[in-house]
Amino acid sequence: MSLPCSDQSIRPRKMQSASLPRGVEAVRCSCGDVCKVKEVTDFSDWLGMKFFMCANYESDPPESISAYVRPPSPPPLCMYYRWIDTEMPDWAVTEIRERGRRAWASLDLEERREKAEAEEKAEQKKEWEDYCVEQRAFLDEMKRKNQEEKLRLEEVYKQREQAREAEKERKRERARAAKAAQEAGDGKGKYPRWTQ
Repeated sequence: MSLPCSDQSIRPRKMQSASLPRGVEAVRCSCGDVCKVKEVTDFSDWLGMKFFMCANYESDPPESISAYVRPPSPPPLCMYYRWIDTEMPDWAVTEIRERGRRAWASLDLEERREKAEAEEKAEQKKEWEDYCVEQRAFLDEMKRKNQEEKLRLEEVYKQREQAREAEKERKRERARAAKAAQEAGDGKGKYPRWTQ
């Protein structure tokens, strides 16, 4: 059995009442009271280890009478505690290993999930960029086709306009020729030309 602990910085924070192990005698603390037996419940290097603690220990407040009335903590008569166990029990070692394994598995799962999300985002970004390139190419092709169609229509309209102008000029020439013939033929013949 070890000596009482003077280093209060390493004392356990979470604990529960426990039974006295077989073959170990109860001890009295510095203030003369019989010590309580406690077991560490905090997930630490002392998980499951038992120790003696003074009944007047400052970190062990009295039980509340009701939810509204809480008696004040007793003054720290002594801060005595002494370890009963020198090593963690097998179940605590197994629990720590299992928790460590679960923590690493959870971390690995989280990393894999983050990696999958990053890959999915990268794939979505690539798909979006490909879509934008396709749309840009489609719009460029449509602009080119529209420009070609515009040039073709302008050429067709120009040809039609030239054809109309040629037709108008031909009709004007015919009208001029008819007018000239009419003026030339008005004095000939028995009757005026407009009565024939």
